[in-house]
Amino acid sequence: MTLSISSAFDGGNIRLIAINGNRADLEIVKDHQSDFYQWFYFRVTGAKGQPVELRITNCGGSAYPLGWDGYRARISYDREEWVQADTAYADGVLTIHVTPEAGSLWVAYFAPYTMERHHDLIAEAAAHPDVEHRSLGQTLDGQELDYLKIAGGPLQVWLYARQHPGETMAEYWMEGALEKLLDDSDPVSRRLREKASFHIVPNMNPDGSRRGHLRTNAAGVNLNREWHEPSAERSPEVLYVRNEMDRTGVDFAMDVHGDEAIAANFLAGFEGIPSWKKEQQALFDLFGQKLVAISPDFQTDKGYEIAAPGKANPSMSTNQVAERFGAVAMTLEMPFKDNDDLPDPDYGWSPDRCRALAKSCLDALHAIMPDLENRKK
Repeated sequence: MTLSISSAFDGGNIRLIAINGNRADLEIVKDHQSDFYQWFYFRVTGAKGQPVELRITNCGGSAYPLGWDGYRARISYDREEWVQADTAYADGVLTIHVTPEAGSLWVAYFAPYTMERHHDLIAEAAAHPDVEHRSLGQTLDGQELDYLKIAGGPLQVWLYARQHPGETMAEYWMEGALEKLLDDSDPVSRRLREKASFHIVPNMNPDGSRRGHLRTNAAGVNLNREWHEPSAERSPEVLYVRNEMDRTGVDFAMDVHGDEAIAANFLAGFEGIPSWKKEQQALFDLFGQKLVAISPDFQTDKGYEIAAPGKANPSMSTNQVAERFGAVAMTLEMPFKDNDDLPDPDYGWSPDRCRALAKSCLDALHAIMPDLENRKK
């Protein structure tokens, strides 16, 4: 057996420490100019039919060490179907046991969403006659920040994802949202587009995505702590999006993420903003209630601690957008683990389930649309 480990590709991240027979000791590489790390994505070759032990030895110092308990790595032979692997965590080491069925195997923290796949998504969506595509500007690494607009009714709906690039489930969610919105045979989507215009940024952090980062952009900046004062030097991605929001206004916004530790889908809101309004909160709560009724994959019992009145962090997008525009804004979190309320032993939380949840979110938006319209009057 000639075991080989590599990650020199779009979104790859791992450092080889040593190979000893069928065992490889590995480390996750920190985000550039940052201490964040947790995302990994690498390729294993030369081990077909042989049991392999992959030991990621620095997990104890990762950004969210609680995320490893109960977690299972994803593996794939074709980079389309990703299944859960035999995974254990103890004493700061994540150990993955696998017997590759082919000469080439890919291993990742979650199903990767590469920039090449992103470009395919943008090209397909932009080909639809009702979609306007623009680049909002270039990133620090010189990539375009892609923006899609579906012009329709007077309500302004913003959907944006992957401020944290390692949270790849967020762009699979975007695939589902775009598929539903651009399905002319879907009555919910037809009605939504009559009532609202949609502004969509499927990937807010192209540089971090390509570099294999967990949480930051090319400058090592966490974009979801820049919304109060974005700059061209540190966080041009946020600056571009917030400037466009200033031009369009925002009535409803969803910022799509993944959570390392909580094995559930949940929403985080804006309860602590200075200008909090009862009717604004009521619509946030109503959306969650409708989504619970629509999707068994969603729940409202587990989630983050709610900020005290006046204590919301204005540097986070949901708080900033809710305060700045009076919008019904929210953060959607999906798990890297499985959804413990409805587990899947083979796939765990998966790209297909991300896409399905996006469609359910749009159904929930449709359900509260009359209330949003009344609020705008």
